Amino acid sequence: MKRTTIFLDDALLRALKRLAARRDVSFATVVREAAAAYIAEPASASGLPSIAGQFASGTRDTASRADKLLWKDPHQ
Repeated sequence: MKRTTIFLDDALLRALKRLAARRDVSFATVVREAAAAYIAEPASASGLPSIAGQFASGTRDTASRADKLLWKDPHQ
């Protein structure tokens, strides 16, 4: 194994340390297992969430009107 340095925000660091303590394993073990699980998960080919494309809006021009739909004044 090789030693390495990673940068984590405080909340993630605390959560990982708590998990390691609960499991009675080292912090490094938790990080290694998390990294291994992350790369073992097959990446989505499209990068879209699984829910994307699951519902029909009934209109065919939504993409061309995206800016108008997203940025209209909600108080009108």
